[in-house]
Amino acid sequence: MATLSQLVDNLVATTFELDGPRVRIGRHPENDVQIDEISVSSRHAFIDVEPNAYLEGTTDYFISDNNSTNGTFVNDIRLTERQRLNNNDVVRIGWNIFRFVDEDENTLEKTAFILEE
Repeated sequence: MATLSQLVDNLVATTFELDGPRVRIGRHPENDVQIDEISVSSRHAFIDVEPNAYLEGTTDYFISDNNSTNGTFVNDIRLTERQRLNNNDVVRIGWNIFRFVDEDENTLEKTAFILEE
């Protein structure tokens, strides 16, 4: 199972398991990943957890911004549409930095996704 680890000064402060099918991220207490910080919208973003269409037993993780005020970024690029997360991607929610970790990801999974597009 993949995780989203919040980083503070490049050290892991908190880790959240992404056990879907949809992981909601935001300031509101009803979110699965609650970030009580002013730069985070109440319902800021979400991550969809889906079985890979080509490789049985593997899982894909897709992040989407939910029309937040300060945006959602993956590797310093602001999201304009849903994006697949890869192991070690850096995710920024408002001013908060996270690292996406999927130790089960393999290169065949990345290749299958590229061929799909």
